[in-house]
Amino acid sequence: MSSATRIKLSILMFLEYFVWGTWYVTMGPYLNETLKFSGAQIGLAYGATALAAIVSPFFVGMVADRFFATEKIMAVLHLIGAVLLFYVTTLADFSSFYPVLLIYTLCYMPTLALANSLSFRQMTDPGKEFPGVRVLGTIGWIVAGVVISILGFGKTAGMFQTAAVASALLGLYSFALPHTPPLKTGGALTMRDILGLDALALMKERSFAIFVLGSFLICIPLQFYYGLAGTFLSEIGVANVESKMTLGQVSEIGFMLLMPFFFVRLGVKWMLIVGMIAWTLRYTLFAMGDAGAGMWMLYIGILLHGICYDFFFVTGQIYVDKKAPPQLRGAAQGFIAFVTLGLGMFIGSLVFGPVLDANVVAGVPPHNWQNVWIVPAVFALAVLVLFAALFNDKANDTHA
Repeated sequence: MSSATRIKLSILMFLEYFVWGTWYVTMGPYLNETLKFSGAQIGLAYGATALAAIVSPFFVGMVADRFFATEKIMAVLHLIGAVLLFYVTTLADFSSFYPVLLIYTLCYMPTLALANSLSFRQMTDPGKEFPGVRVLGTIGWIVAGVVISILGFGKTAGMFQTAAVASALLGLYSFALPHTPPLKTGGALTMRDILGLDALALMKERSFAIFVLGSFLICIPLQFYYGLAGTFLSEIGVANVESKMTLGQVSEIGFMLLMPFFFVRLGVKWMLIVGMIAWTLRYTLFAMGDAGAGMWMLYIGILLHGICYDFFFVTGQIYVDKKAPPQLRGAAQGFIAFVTLGLGMFIGSLVFGPVLDANVVAGVPPHNWQNVWIVPAVFALAVLVLFAALFNDKANDTHA
């Protein structure tokens, strides 16, 4: 891969995640405090990305892989997305806000997979070259949070306006990306191909089935963090929530660099277990912390994001890649994404809203956050115990 191509792909990743990072974390405080949506409505709003993640494989498999150049599809989707993001800033009632947000996520979510596939197609050795490019996405997310904090858009529609401008820029920039024509030109396309259902054959092995079940279940409490952390910090009086939340992505970069060291010493099973322990600990710290003397607990809870994400999800991707035969690796990764980012997180979005509504109190803050965070903490602990007791895959454990 040439230096020019590397720069182009790095800018692509930066903008791709900058767009998402401008609104996804801080949408909670905006919907809760500015638009006065209920917990259930906030949950549905956050569930829009999960629904889009379920639908995205259909779009990518039926259209992007077969008929049009990837860079042109990305350009069109991001330009349409910019218009929708501007429009959503004019909407203040849930009945109109939610459908527009859902349509936007249906445009945006396929571009995550498209950006990855376009990058892989341009690389000589993706295993070595992709991490250095992909890390710019995490940096883009961090910069987005800092920008929203500096501009004071954490509780205003300005976050969506900023995302709209970035989406328009990315749409125009996409036309300048390396030409990436469709690989598949003909042949029957089945639902099995689109959803990666050939990977279901791997479920016959107990260890893989337990891994899939554990991944699905852990994504339910995971959605509490994405959907409620920003609202929680804002309500209890933490300043500059947007920039403080980016500490999680800084941690993610650090632990990503340390993963090879831990992977050799811990192996697959214990990497996954440590990731689950981090989820339980994070929510426990959130339940106990506050914006005063307990602020250190909140900082640790945010910084645990690196372990929560890298040790479970990245390790899981490595596990799937090693477990699946070469001809099923793509299908297996698609299936896991469908189960976790799609089904698991959508169910999580349906759960955290009613939990938030059930803990409305008279006072400041207007929610009993200790009770709220205990729910995902207990749920994550139960998944941890189940997974630790049942998962055993020494054949794929580099530590064994």
